[in-house]
Amino acid sequence: MSEYNDFTMAFQDSADQIPLLLIHGFPLDSTLWELQFQGLEGMSRIIAPDLRGHGRSDNPPGPYSMEMFADDINGLLDHLGVYRPVILCGLSMGGYVLFEFYRRYPERVAGIILTATRAGADSKEGKANRDKAVESVQKNGIRPIAEAMLPKLLAPASYEDKELVAYVREMMETASPEGMLGALQAMKNRPDSTPTLAKIDMPTLVIHGEDDQIIPLAEAEAMFEAIEGSEMVVLENAGHLPNLEQPEKFNEAVADFIESFFEDEEHDHD
Repeated sequence: MSEYNDFTMAFQDSADQIPLLLIHGFPLDSTLWELQFQGLEGMSRIIAPDLRGHGRSDNPPGPYSMEMFADDINGLLDHLGVYRPVILCGLSMGGYVLFEFYRRYPERVAGIILTATRAGADSKEGKANRDKAVESVQKNGIRPIAEAMLPKLLAPASYEDKELVAYVREMMETASPEGMLGALQAMKNRPDSTPTLAKIDMPTLVIHGEDDQIIPLAEAEAMFEAIEGSEMVVLENAGHLPNLEQPEKFNEAVADFIESFFEDEEHDHD
């Protein structure tokens, strides 16, 4: 636990290597990354915060914003004494936080992994749906939203895995109403990150599930095409949570990406 910025933030952390900071999506928490802590152990110092209002972090009243989430992560890095640039990986809403962090703190970023996310802002229809979701949480709590989202988060093949479904359900149902409301408002009001794509001048990897029902593959391909020199990995039989649905292939793609930084460091010493 870490106390700063007026609230207590929970996080996981591992060894002293090139830092990989994993930012979870909505309405999830850092347990989303359990299979990355296991599969990438020894390759990287892995840090996975629970964003404010999520997981074991405090639930300060909203509204929240992407700027606030980005500042919280910046504060966490200071608190941990991580001053070397980090590889940032953001999944879904975590990708929106990643874009904001990159705009505010570019000197702290060494590389970018965009997972199951998009650059565009919410459409009018998207904003209206956020408002409906806010109303639903205020009236009926978090469960109806979690139940409605669950089948959309996973590829049809993954949805047959009862253990995986139970794991994701439990993660969603431990979300706090305050966190859910704050995140819904932050997503509704987030800026369009499309103009940011052309400015990204560092190693970037786009990972997307072929069967993502929430963000079409075409949006990931558009990001890949707009970011010069980026790489893209499309995972079969994966939906909106590719790191849980195809953990070995996801970890392999991330490991290859991390290894490219070691190679660059070796060239620097040549």
